[in-house]
Amino acid sequence: MTYLNARGGRPGPSCLACPLRLKPAFEDKSDEELSFIQTMKTEHRSLAAGSDIIHPGQEGAELYTLYAGWAFRYKSLPDGRRQILNVLLPGDLVGLQASLLAAAEHGIEALTDVELCVFPRKRIWELFARMPKLAYELAWLGSREEAMVDDNLTSVGQRNAGERIAALVITLYRRADALGLVSGGSFAFPLSQQQIADALGLSLVHTSKTWSKLRKAGFFAMAGGRLTLLNPRLTARMAAIYDSTKAPRPLI
Repeated sequence: MTYLNARGGRPGPSCLACPLRLKPAFEDKSDEELSFIQTMKTEHRSLAAGSDIIHPGQEGAELYTLYAGWAFRYKSLPDGRRQILNVLLPGDLVGLQASLLAAAEHGIEALTDVELCVFPRKRIWELFARMPKLAYELAWLGSREEAMVDDNLTSVGQRNAGERIAALVITLYRRADALGLVSGGSFAFPLSQQQIADALGLSLVHTSKTWSKLRKAGFFAMAGGRLTLLNPRLTARMAAIYDSTKAPRPLI
């Protein structure tokens, strides 16, 4: 089932028949909740890799769910240095902080070609007023994003370079696996080494040397834009990440 978005764009998937909702990563929703989410959605938007979803300082940013593709949230310094705060995968909520503030204090960039479900910021209060359970889930998703930033800060502050890369790889592998994006231990891995360096607080040279060392040691293989995790247990142990079971999460 599809619907024509409110701006007359190409048809987008109906929330009632969204294929993402069939993934084990997400909780079930009642028909009433899905119908309400459908009424909030105004557009199904496609953007090319490298596009700004939200740019720093943007006023009136909308709220999005990432339907397809990868993106990342970042902050930049005046001299161009950049910190990638967290990586966004399908089903992730995009722009909650920016939609609640007068102006965005960070940017969000499409890492690959992406598709986005668009929810206008002016209707967020309506969600709190009419659907308190969904409002709680919105707050929960905001807390989850904060927790991912906390995990990345722990890597930058306490893990060595090898442990940082191992933590990034195993975390993204598990998130992709819950979305059905892993096949035979392999998944699309669109991050460049510069972006890995920006995420982990490393120089490009140090990132490149450490990445090569881990690859030669048999932790993973990289070919054709896909990363194959050859020894998930060893990678998780090196990263000191032991909890692999995640409960299903809300999908707005």
